[in-house]
Amino acid sequence: MSLLCVEDLHTHFVTRDRDDRVITARALNGVSFTLEKGRILGLVGESGAGKSLTVTSVLGLLHPPARVVAGRAMFEGRDLLAMDRRAQAALRGSRVGFVVQSPKASLDPLARIGEQLVRVQRAHTKRSRAQAMERAEAILAAVGIPDPKRRLAAWPHEFSGGMAQRAVIALALVNEPHLLVADEPTTALDVTVQAQVLDMLSAQVRERGIGAILVTHDLGVVAQYCDDMAVMFAGKVVEQGPVAAVFRRPTHPYTAALLAATPERLQLGHGARLGGPPPDLYNLPEGCFYSPRCARAADRCREVPPLWHDGPHVAACHFAAQSAA
Repeated sequence: MSLLCVEDLHTHFVTRDRDDRVITARALNGVSFTLEKGRILGLVGESGAGKSLTVTSVLGLLHPPARVVAGRAMFEGRDLLAMDRRAQAALRGSRVGFVVQSPKASLDPLARIGEQLVRVQRAHTKRSRAQAMERAEAILAAVGIPDPKRRLAAWPHEFSGGMAQRAVIALALVNEPHLLVADEPTTALDVTVQAQVLDMLSAQVRERGIGAILVTHDLGVVAQYCDDMAVMFAGKVVEQGPVAAVFRRPTHPYTAALLAATPERLQLGHGARLGGPPPDLYNLPEGCFYSPRCARAADRCREVPPLWHDGPHVAACHFAAQSAA
């Protein structure tokens, strides 16, 4: 059984226009993917594809006007989307760890690092304060923070960006979750620190045998750190499979365009730029959402939504079989 299985997830933003008419932005449109224990899944796509919204929907972190209108997210036999908010909150921080994009914004500026680590433990476990502090020191050491005992007494503003990100990862791991979700965990860091943080994050996942979702727009990160990848466009997963297989032979034209648009390929003159405006979530096409930007689009692409094509990996494209061949 998969650690996490997301099936046909739909999330809408329901608002009203100037004439007080209800309008709906279909932000997620049937997202489906699976994650196995001990593996890292890269959730990739351009800005606005729905990557971050997918994980916040699954984890119960949405705020109005966003709302999940359909789908399931089965985690260890339980549907996360069917839980009430209290049950979801109890799961986050215990069985599920979440690493957000901005570490400085997610740390409490009025509490020392050690106190924050103790707080999250005592909210979800029966550890005494002394046990929690001992565990806090151990997890800081595990994520590569030097002199962890002294750092327990530090304030968040005393940490650099890289140190703050390590502290946030420590908060996510301190209760030994089975699933770790990291949403663009190195966005604000320089390249060297990014590599250090990702090396550490990957090592922690491997050592603990947990499953992880890494949300990123960086295909280089996916290639180096992920086992599997799910490519998103317009709130749908359009291709999913082992990283090596997808990179070797992308089946969906959007995946091929993403791979061809990497800076290295553009610099060599071998790449292709991603063309066209982002899709209008208030007025999505009837057929394939990618058809307005696809050079291969035929009449059926504009009229009929594509089904999944099975192979070494799966893709939702009318021409998937020919691409795979």
